[in-house]
Formats: sequence, structure tokens, C-alpha cells
Amino acid sequence: MKVLKFGGSSVANPENIIKIKNIISNYKDQIILVVSAFGGVTDLLLEAGTLASSQDQSYKKVLSSLEERHLTTTKELLPVTIQSRVLSKVKSEFNVLETLLEGAYFIGEITPRLSDKIVSYGELLSSYIISEYLISEHLDAEFKNSRDVIITNKMNGKNMVNFTRTNANCVAYFKASNKKITVCPGFIATSEEGNSTTLGRGGSDYTAAIYAAALDADILEIWTDVSGMFTANPKMVKQAKAIPHISYEEAMELSHFGAKVLYPPTIQPVLSKGISIVIKNTFSPDADGTLITKSKNEKGKTVRGISHIGNIALLSLEGSGMVGIPGISKRFFEVLSQADISVVLITQASSEHSICVGISADDVEKAVNIVNEAFEYEIERGRIKKVIPEKDLAIVALVGDNMKSHQGLSGKMFSTLGKNNVNIRVIAQGASERNISCVIDEKDVKKALNALHEEFFEENIKQLNLFVMGVGNVGAKFLEQIRSQRKFLKENLKLNIRVIGISNSRTMHFDEKGINLNDWQEKLTQGQKADKAKFLELVNTINFRNSIFVDNTASEDVSTSYSEYLSNSISVVTCNKIACSSAFENYSHLKSLARTYNAPFLFETNVGAGLPIIDTLKHLIASGDKILKIQAVLSGSLNFVFNNFNENTTFHDVVKQAQEEGYTEPDPKIDLSGVDVMRKILILARESGNKLEITDIENNPFLPEESLNTTNNEDFFASLIKHEPHFQSLFSSAKNADSKLKYVAQFDDGKASVGLQEIPKGHDFYNLEGSDNIVLFYTERYPNQPLIIKGAGAGADVTASGIFADIIRIGNF
Repeated sequence: MKVLKFGGSSVANPENIIKIKNIISNYKDQIILVVSAFGGVTDLLLEAGTLASSQDQSYKKVLSSLEERHLTTTKELLPVTIQSRVLSKVKSEFNVLETLLEGAYFIGEITPRLSDKIVSYGELLSSYIISEYLISEHLDAEFKNSRDVIITNKMNGKNMVNFTRTNANCVAYFKASNKKITVCPGFIATSEEGNSTTLGRGGSDYTAAIYAAALDADILEIWTDVSGMFTANPKMVKQAKAIPHISYEEAMELSHFGAKVLYPPTIQPVLSKGISIVIKNTFSPDADGTLITKSKNEKGKTVRGISHIGNIALLSLEGSGMVGIPGISKRFFEVLSQADISVVLITQASSEHSICVGISADDVEKAVNIVNEAFEYEIERGRIKKVIPEKDLAIVALVGDNMKSHQGLSGKMFSTLGKNNVNIRVIAQGASERNISCVIDEKDVKKALNALHEEFFEENIKQLNLFVMGVGNVGAKFLEQIRSQRKFLKENLKLNIRVIGISNSRTMHFDEKGINLNDWQEKLTQGQKADKAKFLELVNTINFRNSIFVDNTASEDVSTSYSEYLSNSISVVTCNKIACSSAFENYSHLKSLARTYNAPFLFETNVGAGLPIIDTLKHLIASGDKILKIQAVLSGSLNFVFNNFNENTTFHDVVKQAQEEGYTEPDPKIDLSGVDVMRKILILARESGNKLEITDIENNPFLPEESLNTTNNEDFFASLIKHEPHFQSLFSSAKNADSKLKYVAQFDDGKASVGLQEIPKGHDFYNLEGSDNIVLFYTERYPNQPLIIKGAGAGADVTASGIFADIIRIGNF
């Protein structure tokens, strides 16, 4: 014999009920078919009861819609020849239900006994209609009311199954029955006094388990709308996958911590009998689902699932008057128990100074009042503090039988959460070590589940979520590089990079599923108005794990927001030099935030575009080397200009060409005035461990005063034409000395300077071509022959590749 239970979503409409018929038609064994009420009906019956007891006549509308739904389903499922008989029965049951609700309306209240009777009609009607449908389809089926079989008695105010009488009833009935299919309503039972009772929400699972255990069934099948128990909630974690095989104990832990496909008490009746349970999908019957048996764990598997319970509140009883006083815990839990408040998590300090419990947030007001009342004497005398609840919390749990023999799981769990700025309020671990639980803010649940799932289940594939500000020349190249390299990165570096938000100076666009990089320009055009503060707010609201803010602008305003991103554990990658060359206090503060919140702050492209200059410098310092001197050509734009300027060209035309080809900043005076190079040598000096300000750097300008004082590009370029003789004299002087003009930055003995120099033949800078950069690091290990880094130091492509490299560095942290 097999027992099959189909939940509310499986019997939600005629189309789904037909699917059930097709599934069970293939079974050769005798079947007990336990069904729930049609999807959503139980909630509507409870609503009708509440409205009626509040003397709100709108209960009649709810009742009318329920009746119409059941009559319509009957008409769609059954042939005309038997419709009238079944419709008459359904209408008769609704007449009785109407009488019950009228009673609640007239007396203005609803008792637990009356409520049980009202909600029982959901399962009674669905099971009756389904049984008649199966019979009409020529299946060997019959209807059996579970209230005739399952008997309950009251214990501590709750309906508890009397298994002695129930098991005897089951054996007697099914021994006499020769029907292949018996359709039974789930959820409902009868008290020893003969009144309708219920087995609690999710009780249809329990009903099926009661039948399976009483009859020593071969298997208990729970049919629902998902293909088994998953490694995490698939609605929150898209990468979650079905667990093929799991133990009873693991299933109980996962179901207790919110895995909705199985009602926790379900396992109890079948556990002692060793009857297997399988979770199957009504809408994908060929999927394997999850098999639940006695302890059975795949070799090497530790964490089997991650689950959570939402809507949690914490109550903390604490005070010096608790230390060494016997009975405090007893009084605390007794008060909660007497008020019918269930405790879902307990933790106590070893000092006995405090006890903390997690309860449903729905019970928090009642709990606070009764606990403060119970300990009023101690509170008044200052021995115990008044209980103040913490709300808007959730419990996240790792579950697995083999966790107890595996070291480091707790550390791995808490480290993963910490890296993603998920604050842990309370930690609890059962003595069995089968689960590790922690309480976090409810708003962080999705991020926590995804981060933990990625850590424990996703074969080391790490998802990075990017929020990109600035999609002009550099930004567009960066997005194209991501688009073309995504597959390679996922397959070879185990990195899944998604762009979630983008913005230019006019509009911004977000997509939590990831922006399609084939048409991002069109989406951005249609986006909402750009707003730096709103952009940050949306990043925090989306609250994704492994979030990275990418700044491709040259905006000082944008650079002031880095601290807010870092303090929310959002990494920052930028080619914008303003933040790192701002006041040393701000630079130092950003570096400190990055360390404190474990959020990398990377700016490799601040110096040398895509060249690994800063990264190399960091490695030198970290390995114990000391920087003695730095000499460098750090402006790709200036190198391009002076490599192309000669007696046959004009300085104006060469600078214009550099601007048009993307080598200079939008305002080329930033490059030609030396400000850009000053920022770069300042950053290198600071990264070498020196405390310097931009004003400490000596700037030897080569531009005429008039050019430096211009306020717009038009006037600047006009001044270059006017002073062409000045630039030609600079070129002639270098040519006559058999030298080349290079704009050089230098840091030596704590002092820094920038300026145009005539570089003679044989110098490392002499043959520097195009827009290349070069850096010479003289260190204690390289005192005479410097460590040289040389290559392309300007251009959108190489700058974008440097930003991309920083993203990959974060992915490999």
C-alpha cells in the first residue's frame, strides 16, 4: 500500500486535479489519496469566520465566492449525467456552513470548536468532489471521511491524536475495503466526544503520515508544487537545487526552520516505523524529488540545506539578580508556556546573567507584558531589567547530519555573513550539532541565504554584483569587456559577474536579475532620472551579496560617496583619482573603512591605467621591502603629446588629437597643468607609506600663465595657438641637446615633484613611445637597478581592463 498526499496548490483548479488523476492512474498498488482543501480555501474560511464573529456581513460575499468556486469545479470535472447529484450534495454542505457562520454572526464570537467545524469544510468538499471525479473516470475509487477514522483528545489545550483508537480504526476499515483508491480529506479529525477537530495548519501532511504508519505503508508520497526539498528556498535563491536523498532528522530540521514543503510533525508517525517519504512535484511528476529515509548522507556531504524562519522577535531577560538564583529559567519558560507562546530558539550566557529566546513576532506584545508582570518584583528592585523586544528579525540555519564531525563550519558560516555586512544578533547550536542557527535582520535574509548557498553549494562559483556609475568612454568599454568575458570567467575562474545597476549623468537603470549587456544603452535611455543619493539607496535596498560599486567618472561629487558604500560592506573600484588624492585624512579614512568592513577599495587605474603599478607596489611593501625613490612618466596623454609634437606640427593640433582619441581628461588642462600627474605621484607616495598632501608636491608648469588661467576649453585651446612660439622653443631646446621632452614625476627622500624634463639618450625614459607609461621603483632590494613597469598608460580600453582586473581581484579574495 502507498499513501499519497496532494496539497492545496495541487488541487487548486480542475486542470490540476486532472493531473492528479493522470499520476495515480499509473499506480498498481492500493492507494490512500489524502487531499487538502482547494488552494486558498482554508484562509478564506478562516476569514469568513472572523468577519462573521465581528458581525460584518461581508462574510456572505466570501461564502458566496467559495460556493461558486466549488460548484464551477464540479461542473468542469464531472459529466452531466452525475452532476446534479454531486452539485446537490455540495450545495447542501454549503447550507450547513452558512448556518454555522450565521451562528457566529448572531452571537458575535467564534469558539475554537466552531472554528474547527467551519474550516473542516475545505477538505471535506475537495475530497468528496475529487472522489466523484475519479469514479466518473472509471477508476476503482471511493470516499472515506477521515473524521470516522482519526480520533483526537485534548492535551494542554491542543488536539492530540489518540493513536491507539486511530490505528485500530485504520486497520479495521482498510482490512475490509477492497477499493484500489480511497480518497480521504486531510487536516480533519473527530474528538473523543464526537466533535469536529483539526490537526493544525499543514495537517494534511500529518493525516497522510498517520494513515501510512497505522497501515505499515510501503511509502508516503507528499505531492506539492516543487520537486523536493531544496538546498535553500528556490524563491529566494535561484541556484538552489533539489536534495536527492536526506535523513529523517535532516528533513525535520529543515522543515522546522521554514522548509514549507513538509509540515514538521509529519515525520513523527512514520519515523519509528522506518517508512520512507518522498517529496514529488505534481507539475513535474517525472522529476526525482527528495527521498527521506533513516540516516543516509552522501559521503563527504556536511551541510545539506540552508533554511530560515522569518517574522521573529527576541526577548532578553537579563540582570545581575539572575546569577546563581535557581528557578529563573523555569519561571521564564513557564510564563511563556502558559500563554501558549512557542519558543523557537534559546541561548543563555554562561555567566547566567541573561537568557535570550526567539519567538514569533505575532506574540511579542503579549510575551513582553506577561514576562514583565511575572518578574515585576525583581524589576522594581533593579535585579532584572525590564524586557524590551527586538523586532524585524529572522533565523537562518545550516542543517546536516555530518556537521558534528566537521571542523570550521561555524567559522565559515559567520565569516561569509560578516563579509556581506550581515549583522549576527544571536547564535545557537544544538547539542546534536545537526544545525547551526543565528538571528539576523529580516531585511538581510535574502542576501544571507544567497551568500551561504554560494559558499556551501555552488562549487566555488562566486557571484559578483556590480553597480556601475559612469558609462561613457571608459564605462562603455568596461561593460563590453564584461559581456565578452562572462562565459570565460564563469568556466575558468568560477566568477559569475552581473551588472545590476548603471548610471550616467542623466539617467540610471536597475535590474535585480542582471542587466542584459547586449542592449544596456537602450535600457539606460528609458531609465529613471539619475540621482547619486537615490543610486546609493537602491544599492542598499537591493542588498545583494558581493556588491561592488564601480566609479568610472572623474566627478568629485561621486567620490565623496565612497565612505557610504564601504561602511555598508560594498566594495569600491574606481579609476577616479580624486578620492585617493584628496586630504590625507579622507584617504586614510577610506582605507580604514575598507579594512573595518572587509570591503576592498581598489584603484589600480588611478596610476598607469591598466598597468599593475599599485598592485606591484603593495606586494613590495607587504613583503618587507622599502621604497627609496620613485621616478616615473605617469601621463599617457602628455607622453602622447610630446612624442607627436615637433617643428612640423603645432602644439594645439597635437593636444586636440590627444583629446579626440581619448587620451586626456575631458578638460585637457587637467593633464597639461600637471594636476593629474601630481595626483598620481601623491597616490604612489601614500601607498608607499608616506603622509603627503597635494600641496606638498612641487609643480613646475610648462604652460604659459595665460593658458593656466583659462576657465573653459575654448579659451584654453585659443591660448595654445597664441603661445605656439613658446612650445616650439621648448622642443628646439630639447632637440639641440639631443634629448626628448618627457613630463616626469619624482618622489625622493620624502619630497615629490612634477615637471617637464629634457631626457638624454640612454635614459630609461628616452625611448618611451606613444602614450606609454613607465615607473622606476628604487628600493632596498632594487637600489641600483630599479624595478621597471612599462606599458600603455592611457586610453579607454586599457583603463577599462584595469578596472576589470580589480573586479577579478575582489572575486578572488
